[in-house]
Parts: sequence; C-alpha cells; structure tokens
Amino acid sequence: MEKTLDVRNLKLHYFTSRGAVKALDDISFELYKGETLGVVGESGCGKTTLGTALLNMPTPPGKIIGGNIIIDGQDVLTLTENQYRRDVRWEKISMVFQGAMNCLTPVYTIYKQMMETIQYHRDMDKEDADARIRKYINLVGLSDDVLRRYPHELSGGMKQRIVIATGLFLEPSVVICDEPTTALDVVVQAQIINLLKELKQELGVSFIFITHDLATEAEVADRILVMYAGKVAEIGSNEEIFGSAGPMHPYTKKLLIATPRLHEKVDKLAFIPGVPPDLLEPPTGCRFHPRCTEVMPKCSLEEPPLKEVSPGHKVACWRCA
Repeated sequence: MEKTLDVRNLKLHYFTSRGAVKALDDISFELYKGETLGVVGESGCGKTTLGTALLNMPTPPGKIIGGNIIIDGQDVLTLTENQYRRDVRWEKISMVFQGAMNCLTPVYTIYKQMMETIQYHRDMDKEDADARIRKYINLVGLSDDVLRRYPHELSGGMKQRIVIATGLFLEPSVVICDEPTTALDVVVQAQIINLLKELKQELGVSFIFITHDLATEAEVADRILVMYAGKVAEIGSNEEIFGSAGPMHPYTKKLLIATPRLHEKVDKLAFIPGVPPDLLEPPTGCRFHPRCTEVMPKCSLEEPPLKEVSPGHKVACWRCA
C-alpha cells in the first residue's frame, strides 16, 4: 500500500514554568492512501496535540523538539513557517476541528471565509474559485444558499459540514478529524459519519479520526492507534482491536471493558483504576504500569518498545515482547 503520511519519533513538549510537559514522546505510525486511522485514548493522552503537531501549529507553549513528519515523501518539518503555511497546511494536510463554531468567523459570510482561504493558497480566478467552493458545498450535502449566510444562521450539523468542505476543497492528501461529531445530536452524528465514509470512497482521501467514542471508531476506522500518556500503546487493524480475539495491551483491554454495551446486561460499569500520570515527571518504565492489573517487576524499570507482534499489529507491552 502507498504511504501518504509517515510519522517517525515525533516529540512535542509544552514548556511551562514548572518544566517540560512531555505531551508527545516518540510517536511513530504510518497512514496509507485511502485509509482511515482512528486515534483513541483517555482525555489528556495527546490525541488533539498529535493533530495540531501534524499541522505544525502546537498550542503555545508547545514546541516540536524532534522527529519527522513525511507527507507524500517530503519531510515537512524541514520547511520554514511561511513555507509550511503556504505549501502544506490545507494543501497537503488539513484539519476539521472539534468546535465548528470556533472555526468560523462570525462577521464573515460562509462564502467570504471559503473564498479567502482558496485565494490565499491558489492562483485561481474568482470564477474557478467560485465553482470549486460550490462543488464542495454540494458534495457535503448543502445547497448554495448557505454561502450567503453567517455562521449564527446555521445549525450545528450545517456548520460541521461547512468545516469539512473547507478541509477538503484544496484536495489535501490527509484530513484530520478531531472529535467531529461530539457536539452533535445522534441523528446528525450518523449523517456526518456516513458523509465521511462516502467522501473517502469518492475522493480517496486519507483520514485521521480522533475521538473518545470507541463505537464510532469501530464504524469508521480501518486501523486503530491507541494512545496513553503521550505514547503509542497499541496500533492494529479494526479486527485486531475490536474483533473476537481482542487487543493485546492491558490498557486497550481496559478501554474496551469500560465501554457500555447496548445489548448486554451490565450490573456494574467497569473502570480503569487510578489516574493518568503527570507528564512533567512520567513514571519510569511503562507509563501504564501504576494502573495495570497485569504488571510485572520489569514494567516499572524499563520502557517497553513498540514491537510488531503480527504483520501491522504493534504493541508496547513487556508481556508481548
């Protein structure tokens, strides 16, 4: 399969007055053409930070301190900020942010916002730009009428579709979706999920789908990347994580057990004991070992490598080493 994105040993720290918060620590994975990679984990594990790092726009005081982000064969972290803004963001990789309303300027019409973006990146006359905007607005299931409206005149689902269209209309190789359905009701959630699946088939775009909702990931993702405390705990196919055999990392197992089942009687909800570690001073060895029920003496002393246990299935656990 053709690689669209190759992330190698990516490190991002937030430099605070108390020290460096190791938000992303040696993250490596690949994304293939036309694939959806789901990213899951507890709050604070680094999912959204990973998305902003791929855009090279970490929230201050964050800074990428190492690693490579290779998109279509080019290490984009070697570019200057002006080159990245002009040639990479929205050209090669774009992002659908969690809060659609926060992405849209309230005093601009939808048309003006989309036209401004396309004219910044492309030397395109207004007639061609207008045609492209209307094409992608229609592609996400909206009529041309929304273009003359302001954000406050639209529903949450319509705004989310507009943000998706804006992420797609420069035809990037990779689109990051950060919790794109969280603020929507269940009917609109289903519509957005079906829309993304249709767009992947029609356009051949590669998606990175970030969410807390494991059921949604099971629906949309081809492979799953499980994060814990700024690290990759496990990465495998949808079947390897959600299938009958189940995952191999104790953290992934706990996440699945803690997910309520619609058609099963549950007397008591399961949970993961303890709290995520302080990333100013993460624990030695495996970062999950203070909360792990399968811990061994070695787990607190040495950090387990992310090891391939079967083709494409990698696990960072000493029990699998």
